[in-house]
Amino acid sequence: MIDNFSNTQIVRKAVVATRGGVVAAQHRRAAEAGAAVLEAGGDAIDAAIATSFAIGVVEPWMSGPAAGGCMTLWRAREARAYTIDYGMRSPSRLDPADYPLAGSGRASDLFPWASVEDDRNVQGATAVAVPGVVAGMDLAHERFGRMPWRDLLVAAIALAEEGLLVDWYSGLLMASTARALSLDPDAAALFLEDGRWPILGQWTALTEKRLDQQALARTLRAIAHAGARELYQGDVARALAGDVQAKGGCLSVEDLAAYRATIVEPLDIAYRGGHVYAAPGMTGGPTFARAMHALSDMLPRAAGAPDAASYVAYARALDAAFRSRLETMGDHEAPNAPACTTHFSVVDRDGNLCAVTQTLLSIFGARVVSPSTGVLLNNGVMWFDPEPGKPNSLAPGKRCLANYCPVVGVAADGRRFALGASGGRKILGTVLQISSFLIDHGLTLEQAFHQPRIDVSGGERLIADSALPADIVEALGRAFPTTTARRTLFPYAFAVPAGVLRDGERNMGCTEIMSPWGDAAAEQVL
Repeated sequence: MIDNFSNTQIVRKAVVATRGGVVAAQHRRAAEAGAAVLEAGGDAIDAAIATSFAIGVVEPWMSGPAAGGCMTLWRAREARAYTIDYGMRSPSRLDPADYPLAGSGRASDLFPWASVEDDRNVQGATAVAVPGVVAGMDLAHERFGRMPWRDLLVAAIALAEEGLLVDWYSGLLMASTARALSLDPDAAALFLEDGRWPILGQWTALTEKRLDQQALARTLRAIAHAGARELYQGDVARALAGDVQAKGGCLSVEDLAAYRATIVEPLDIAYRGGHVYAAPGMTGGPTFARAMHALSDMLPRAAGAPDAASYVAYARALDAAFRSRLETMGDHEAPNAPACTTHFSVVDRDGNLCAVTQTLLSIFGARVVSPSTGVLLNNGVMWFDPEPGKPNSLAPGKRCLANYCPVVGVAADGRRFALGASGGRKILGTVLQISSFLIDHGLTLEQAFHQPRIDVSGGERLIADSALPADIVEALGRAFPTTTARRTLFPYAFAVPAGVLRDGERNMGCTEIMSPWGDAAAEQVL
């Protein structure tokens, strides 16, 4: 693929081992919020909760109180993995008849569904599903947390009161969705200048501009003091549902009050003398497990960087797994869907691990803000096929089928890792390849995150990183229709991972090397 970018530029991220805990997240300040909790004596779960609320402030277009998601975790003392599922649900009052098909064309966003009139399932209050993140964090805290709940929201509240510092990267993301954001007065007021233009600084000036997130700060403060049920049964719940209904949606206070996150048994994938644990059910976990089982039969184990045979095995395993997913689960997200989730991973000094993925679904979700709460709303209704009679057809009170795939791994050599990514259907391939780089090829975490990857996620072509050697690209081309793409930060041709690893008593973390905001932060150890 021809592009305009430098062939001599080198981008790297350093990985530093420490005896303290580490948080790897898609925004440095969210990672630092989690690391500060670890330093204060918190468990990995406490740090994950602090990071979750903080990332919803500093990366509001990916996550926040209106998001859904999933956490896979490892408890060192029990030597046991768990999954906490807090995915979204469609509202109980949703009527599929309110989403009439347009008669021609395809949806304008992530999924190539048949087009719905006025994109009612894609954008606006009619696309809002029941959120789960706050309930998920509450359940994790109740079961495994150590620090007081309100202490874990302190950093997020401070960040919201301060307001997100706008820079070139946030300006780029706002510009990518400015037209859609301008259609909702409250979203336009929060993210656009004069309700129309992305908020950008001057080309050479060191100006400082911030989002006004005071309403969100008040909401977070209420959740901190009254507990998580404030979002589901308190004044915040009533305000949130009222705002959605005022804008034409059907989310109700009854939907919020009825929502429950759940602890479920993770998938236990035996692999090369170790185990990888993945989320079950309506996630990417079952497809990931299928691909890992196929890979164990196809891939010869060899130390050192993966070769052409390794990459062809990755491609074949992923291709078979996605064919099954598309046929049986009704997942038809476009393979070129952008990275519109967030992922972070945590390890504490005791060896407890968390892999956490959260999403509003589309970037900026429904492109609608609740004015009473300052919360950017999800567009989870888009997860459902608007055509009736399909495996994933639109219906009330129904679980959303997602592609997120947070995993924890215990390798035969004793190393343990927590890993996940953002990026829609690209997530599975990235998590599989990095897991294999660590387990099959013995790469370090730093080597694994810098190693070029491929994407095979149900599209017509395999996408290979242009940094791969020519012999590997040629071998892939003999097996699949193949094109190459550069690893850039916009758009992402591959998923955006974040992971941590524990080797003995040493911990480390890394994030996607092209992400300008993503970073790993460690607690200070004396």
